[in-house]
Amino acid sequence: MSQIKLLFEPIKIGRMELKNRIVMPAMCSKFGTELGAVNQRLIDYYVERAKGGVGLIVIENTCIEWPRGKAGVSPIRIDDWKYVSGLHDLAEAVHTYDTKIATQLHHTGRQNATLCTEGEPLIAPSPIPCLATGGEMPRELTVQEIEQLIDKYVQGAVRTKNADFDAVELHGAHGYLITQFMSPLTNKRNDKYGGDFEGRMRFPLEIIERIKMVCGPDFPIIFRISGDEYIEGGLTIEDTKKIAKRLEEAGVHCISVSAGIYESTPTWFARIFPPAAMSKGCNVPLAEAIKSVVNIPVIVAGRLSDPMFAEKVLREGKADLIAMGRGLLADSYIPQKIAENKLEDINPCIYCNQGCYGNITKFWAIQCDVNPALGQERDFQIEPAKEVKNVMVVGGGPAGMEAARVMAIRGHKVSLYEKEGELGGQLRAGAVASFKEPIGDLLKYLRTQLKKLNVKVMPNTEVEPKLISKVKPDVLVITTGSVPIIPDLPGVDGENVILATDVLLGRKKVSDKVAVIGGGEVGVEVASHLAENGKKVSIIEKEMAPLMEMNVVNSQYLLWKAGQLGIEIITMATAKEIKKNSVIIDRAGKTEEVKADNVVLAMGFKPNRELAEKLKGLKIPVYEIGDCKEIGRIKGAIHGGSIIGRRI
Repeated sequence: MSQIKLLFEPIKIGRMELKNRIVMPAMCSKFGTELGAVNQRLIDYYVERAKGGVGLIVIENTCIEWPRGKAGVSPIRIDDWKYVSGLHDLAEAVHTYDTKIATQLHHTGRQNATLCTEGEPLIAPSPIPCLATGGEMPRELTVQEIEQLIDKYVQGAVRTKNADFDAVELHGAHGYLITQFMSPLTNKRNDKYGGDFEGRMRFPLEIIERIKMVCGPDFPIIFRISGDEYIEGGLTIEDTKKIAKRLEEAGVHCISVSAGIYESTPTWFARIFPPAAMSKGCNVPLAEAIKSVVNIPVIVAGRLSDPMFAEKVLREGKADLIAMGRGLLADSYIPQKIAENKLEDINPCIYCNQGCYGNITKFWAIQCDVNPALGQERDFQIEPAKEVKNVMVVGGGPAGMEAARVMAIRGHKVSLYEKEGELGGQLRAGAVASFKEPIGDLLKYLRTQLKKLNVKVMPNTEVEPKLISKVKPDVLVITTGSVPIIPDLPGVDGENVILATDVLLGRKKVSDKVAVIGGGEVGVEVASHLAENGKKVSIIEKEMAPLMEMNVVNSQYLLWKAGQLGIEIITMATAKEIKKNSVIIDRAGKTEEVKADNVVLAMGFKPNRELAEKLKGLKIPVYEIGDCKEIGRIKGAIHGGSIIGRRI
């Protein structure tokens, strides 16, 4: 803890003083009502983060024009006075914990679809479609309409202040409406709201000027900006440095730095929701560059939930505040745990983008793969057990470890049996690739918690009915996980054929030319791992594209990375035979040969029900969770373990 000091130094944004430098940035949750009002679920969600000790909460994309400007189908609204009461309830609840709160005034502009605008045509500074949202052509705004939109932003700020919020953030990042005016990529106007730099800046500057007129010059204004749009013709860091200076001159009190628009390269959305394959603090160089030209505080976002890394960013003067975003979804108590010197107790975000971004793309409320309580803060507490039981957990993968952790917290006597020499199950292989470090963090967290909770761990122990009879548990929880699917192919039992997990765990070595059968998550991971180590790799996938089960942000970034590594991806192809130096495939009815000295099987997994079948008829309660019941990735394991842990 002696190394972490700056994160807990107070700081002022204008007149607003924060107790620390940890910020929860705006993230869409869909926890409000379908019509965009604040409800108890949303209040509970933000209050839990306030309880956890965060200094500032910026609530999600607060809509200034419904339905034309709304993000998704039901963001939080501030376009009418009837929403102020609910917003005030939220602010009052958050303030109880000495946490400050801001709205994020938001309009999508061209980055939308009529599916979300309820049929209303899209609008933008210029008629340039956004391919990432379907390519619908927006209508160019008239000057009169622009002035009306400025007023909507200003009215949003007025309502923010009247709701007793502490500040307002203008969303000038990620390609939304304000950004569209500032960027030469999306603003081709030749009137006073376009043309040169001053013309492109007129829209945000008039919003700022009028907010200061009606809310007072000292009402804190934060401006979120993409340090670089990472697309040809878009804003670069040199442009945004110039913009930041102009914003400071206009009276903005803080710059919040992110990156990208929906269509950024190398892959859509990845700059906005950096996956695990992107580096920690990927936007820090952008924040540092902007900080070098302004004197107001700078917030930076982008894979910054590691407290030691975040402290280092502050210590080196690259930013003034740290936005922890998805990390605070995984563990709302990160600030408190840092303050109490309990870093090992932080439940780490794995940057999978599955439950947060992935759910939003399906029009669902967000979830978190590693935090089942997200969005259920009121009802999903861990309560002491009414009756202490002797619980035997069989299987030390994520489901078993999470179930054991929760039951131990509740006071049960828990013993965990694992046939391998160490805990982890599929997490062990999943943490090997260079870009899967967060999985290793999750594994370390779970192991540490079991040790601290005095869970009796029995490695190298294969459980049979005789052992169960000897232990005499009150309850048995089976979490024996899954086993790899091995196809019925000629040559599949050859010495040149290796399971993906054996490769990742270093049990088997491979030659220089490898074919991976299966383009799911494990297949792409093992292929990338091998390619990074100098192997020439081909992936054979039967579907139209690899990683079909993964959200588009992570899948597209991993496929881009695979391309950079020179991995050959063969789709719509079925393996028919494995030979000594090749794989015979059927591709669109044609037989082809893929040269390979080794063949790695990554065709997925099936439930391991061997023990469950042996124990049918057992006289004590038996629960099956995780992959042994149904293949469900990390979310299925963690959520399943957590639910059973609370139920027993």
